[in-house]
Amino acid sequence: MFRLVAVNVFLVIFIYSATECNAQSASKGSLLALSKANHTLAIVDPVTLNVIARIPVGEDPHEVIASTDGKTAYVTIYGGGSLHELNVIDLVAQKPLTNVDTRPLFGPHGLTFVNGKAWFTAEGSKAIGRYDPATGKLDWSMGTGQDRTHMIYVTTDGKKIYTTNVSSGTVSILVDTLIQPGKMAPPNAKPHEDWIQTVVPTARGSEGFDVSPDGSELWTASSEDGTISIIDVTAKKLATKIDAKVTGANRLKFTPDGKLVFISSLQSGELTIYDAKSQREIKRLKIGHGAAGILMDPDGSRAFVACSADNYVAVIDLKTLEITSHLDVGGVPDGLAWAIRQ
Repeated sequence: MFRLVAVNVFLVIFIYSATECNAQSASKGSLLALSKANHTLAIVDPVTLNVIARIPVGEDPHEVIASTDGKTAYVTIYGGGSLHELNVIDLVAQKPLTNVDTRPLFGPHGLTFVNGKAWFTAEGSKAIGRYDPATGKLDWSMGTGQDRTHMIYVTTDGKKIYTTNVSSGTVSILVDTLIQPGKMAPPNAKPHEDWIQTVVPTARGSEGFDVSPDGSELWTASSEDGTISIIDVTAKKLATKIDAKVTGANRLKFTPDGKLVFISSLQSGELTIYDAKSQREIKRLKIGHGAAGILMDPDGSRAFVACSADNYVAVIDLKTLEITSHLDVGGVPDGLAWAIRQ
C-alpha cells in the first residue's frame, strides 16, 4: 500500500513538473540563434537549452528577428554590404519560406519587426528599408547619407528610427513628421508624412547600441576608441561620453529593468557591465575570445551572449552576473532573438 501511494505521488509530481516546464517554455517562446559558419538558424528551447531545430539560411547571416506573433523569423544576409537578401522562415513548420530580394538596397544587416513590418539597415546603400509581409514587397526606404548604417531600433509606434553609422561615427535619429502643404501647392494638396533626420556625432566605430527602456537615452559603444556615447533622445544631442575602454565593442544592451548595460567585445572577449544610473563600470566578465550578439531574457533572469570565436553562446545569470552555462547553436554564433508565440 505504501509503495502504491509513493508511486502515485511520484507520478503526480512528475506530471506536474513536466506540465510546469512545458507551460514555462510555451510562455517564454523560443530562442533564435544564427550560426555564420553553418549557415543555419537554431530554434532553442529556453528552459532546457536544447536545440530543437536547425533551419538552413543564406551564406552570410548576421541578424534575426521574429514577427510579433512569433510564427515567422526574418534573417538578414549581409555579405559585408554586398548581398541583398532577407530570408523568411516559418517557425511553426520549422522550414524556409521565401527569400526576399532587397535590391536596390544592398547589405541588409540590422533588423527589427514593428507594426507588422520588418525594418532593416542596408549598409551597402547607406539606407534603411522596410519589408511588408502582407504584400511581399519593400514598401519604403530612405537614405541616411552616412557610412555603414549598421544597427537599427524603431519605436513601437513606428514613428522614430535610430541607427548607428559605424564609419561615419554618428547616430541617425529619424522622425516621421507631418508636412503641411506650402503656399505654392495646388488647392487639393493634403498634408503628407516626411522623415526628418538628425545626425548626432559620437565616435568612429559606434556600432552596438540600445535605447533605455524608458526611451530617454541612447547608449552606443565605439569599437575603435572604446568609448561609450550617451545621447539625450529628447534633445537629440550627445549628453556625455565615457572613456569605458571597451575597445572592440560589438553590441550593447540594457537589461529589461533598465538598471544595467552590457557591452560585448569581439577583440577582448569580455563582457563589460555598467550601472546605467551612475554610468560607472561594475564588472567585467571574460566569457571567451570574442563576444558579439547580446540577448536579454524578457523576464530579467538571464542574458545570452554569442561568443563567435568560441563557437558557443554564454548564458549569464542577471542576479549573480556570472556565467551559468554554454549553448552550442553552431559555429560562429552571432545574431540572437526571441520568438514569443501569440
